[in-house]
Amino acid sequence: MADPVLCDVQEDIATLTLNRPEKLNAIDYAMADALSGLLDAVATDDRVKAIILTGAGDRAFSAGADIAEFSGSVASGAEAAMRDFVRRGQRMTARIEAYGKPIIVAVNGLAYGGGCEITEAAHLAIASDRARFAKSEIRLGMPPTFGGTQRLPRLAGRKRALELLLSGEPFSPAKALELGLVNHVVPHAELPQAARDMARRVARHQAPAAAAVLRAVTRGLNATIDEGLAIEGEQFARLVGTTGLNAGLAAWLERKA
Repeated sequence: MADPVLCDVQEDIATLTLNRPEKLNAIDYAMADALSGLLDAVATDDRVKAIILTGAGDRAFSAGADIAEFSGSVASGAEAAMRDFVRRGQRMTARIEAYGKPIIVAVNGLAYGGGCEITEAAHLAIASDRARFAKSEIRLGMPPTFGGTQRLPRLAGRKRALELLLSGEPFSPAKALELGLVNHVVPHAELPQAARDMARRVARHQAPAAAAVLRAVTRGLNATIDEGLAIEGEQFARLVGTTGLNAGLAAWLERKA
């Protein structure tokens, strides 16, 4: 059987590809576990400074959770569904959100349900002009379960998020850009290069500095402004005296002189 997630490392960028194109890259339990495992492995790979996450094929980034599989967990009762489906998906998106290296989602097609929730959790995102998004869980008679009721309102605002969550209607990449769900929309053929260009722009900087930015933003979003400023100061203090900061300051002073 094909690996549910592919990993390709070139230079300092790792590309992870959701690999069930015949199922529109629907997220089954094996894929969720494989993605989490690869993120753990890449986290300790000092070669890698940024990650691109995309989907196999031209039709979908991910059409969401594998309904056939998780409906079996639902049939087994709330405890099994929470253990096998909800907590697994929430761990996956929380891992993406709190990851110590920049994760860029390249949305190459459908991003429905869980695919949209991964996009919400990622640090950065670029969408193909063929991409299509939807908060489609309401059509199954359930709310999103991988964090969509929490992250989308934080990105888009409560009323705009609720319209999407309660209607389940698809929306365009232009709408995703307007909502702050993606950073850029590019022609479909240009998506891989655009994602690599963004990855290079963030990977060229000191990895500890990037990690400090990610920690400060992720932790600060759910804090008061005073708590967030304390988090920001703490992240800076951890870098004082490090080789990277000393070298960066010395290089700047040399250029100035």
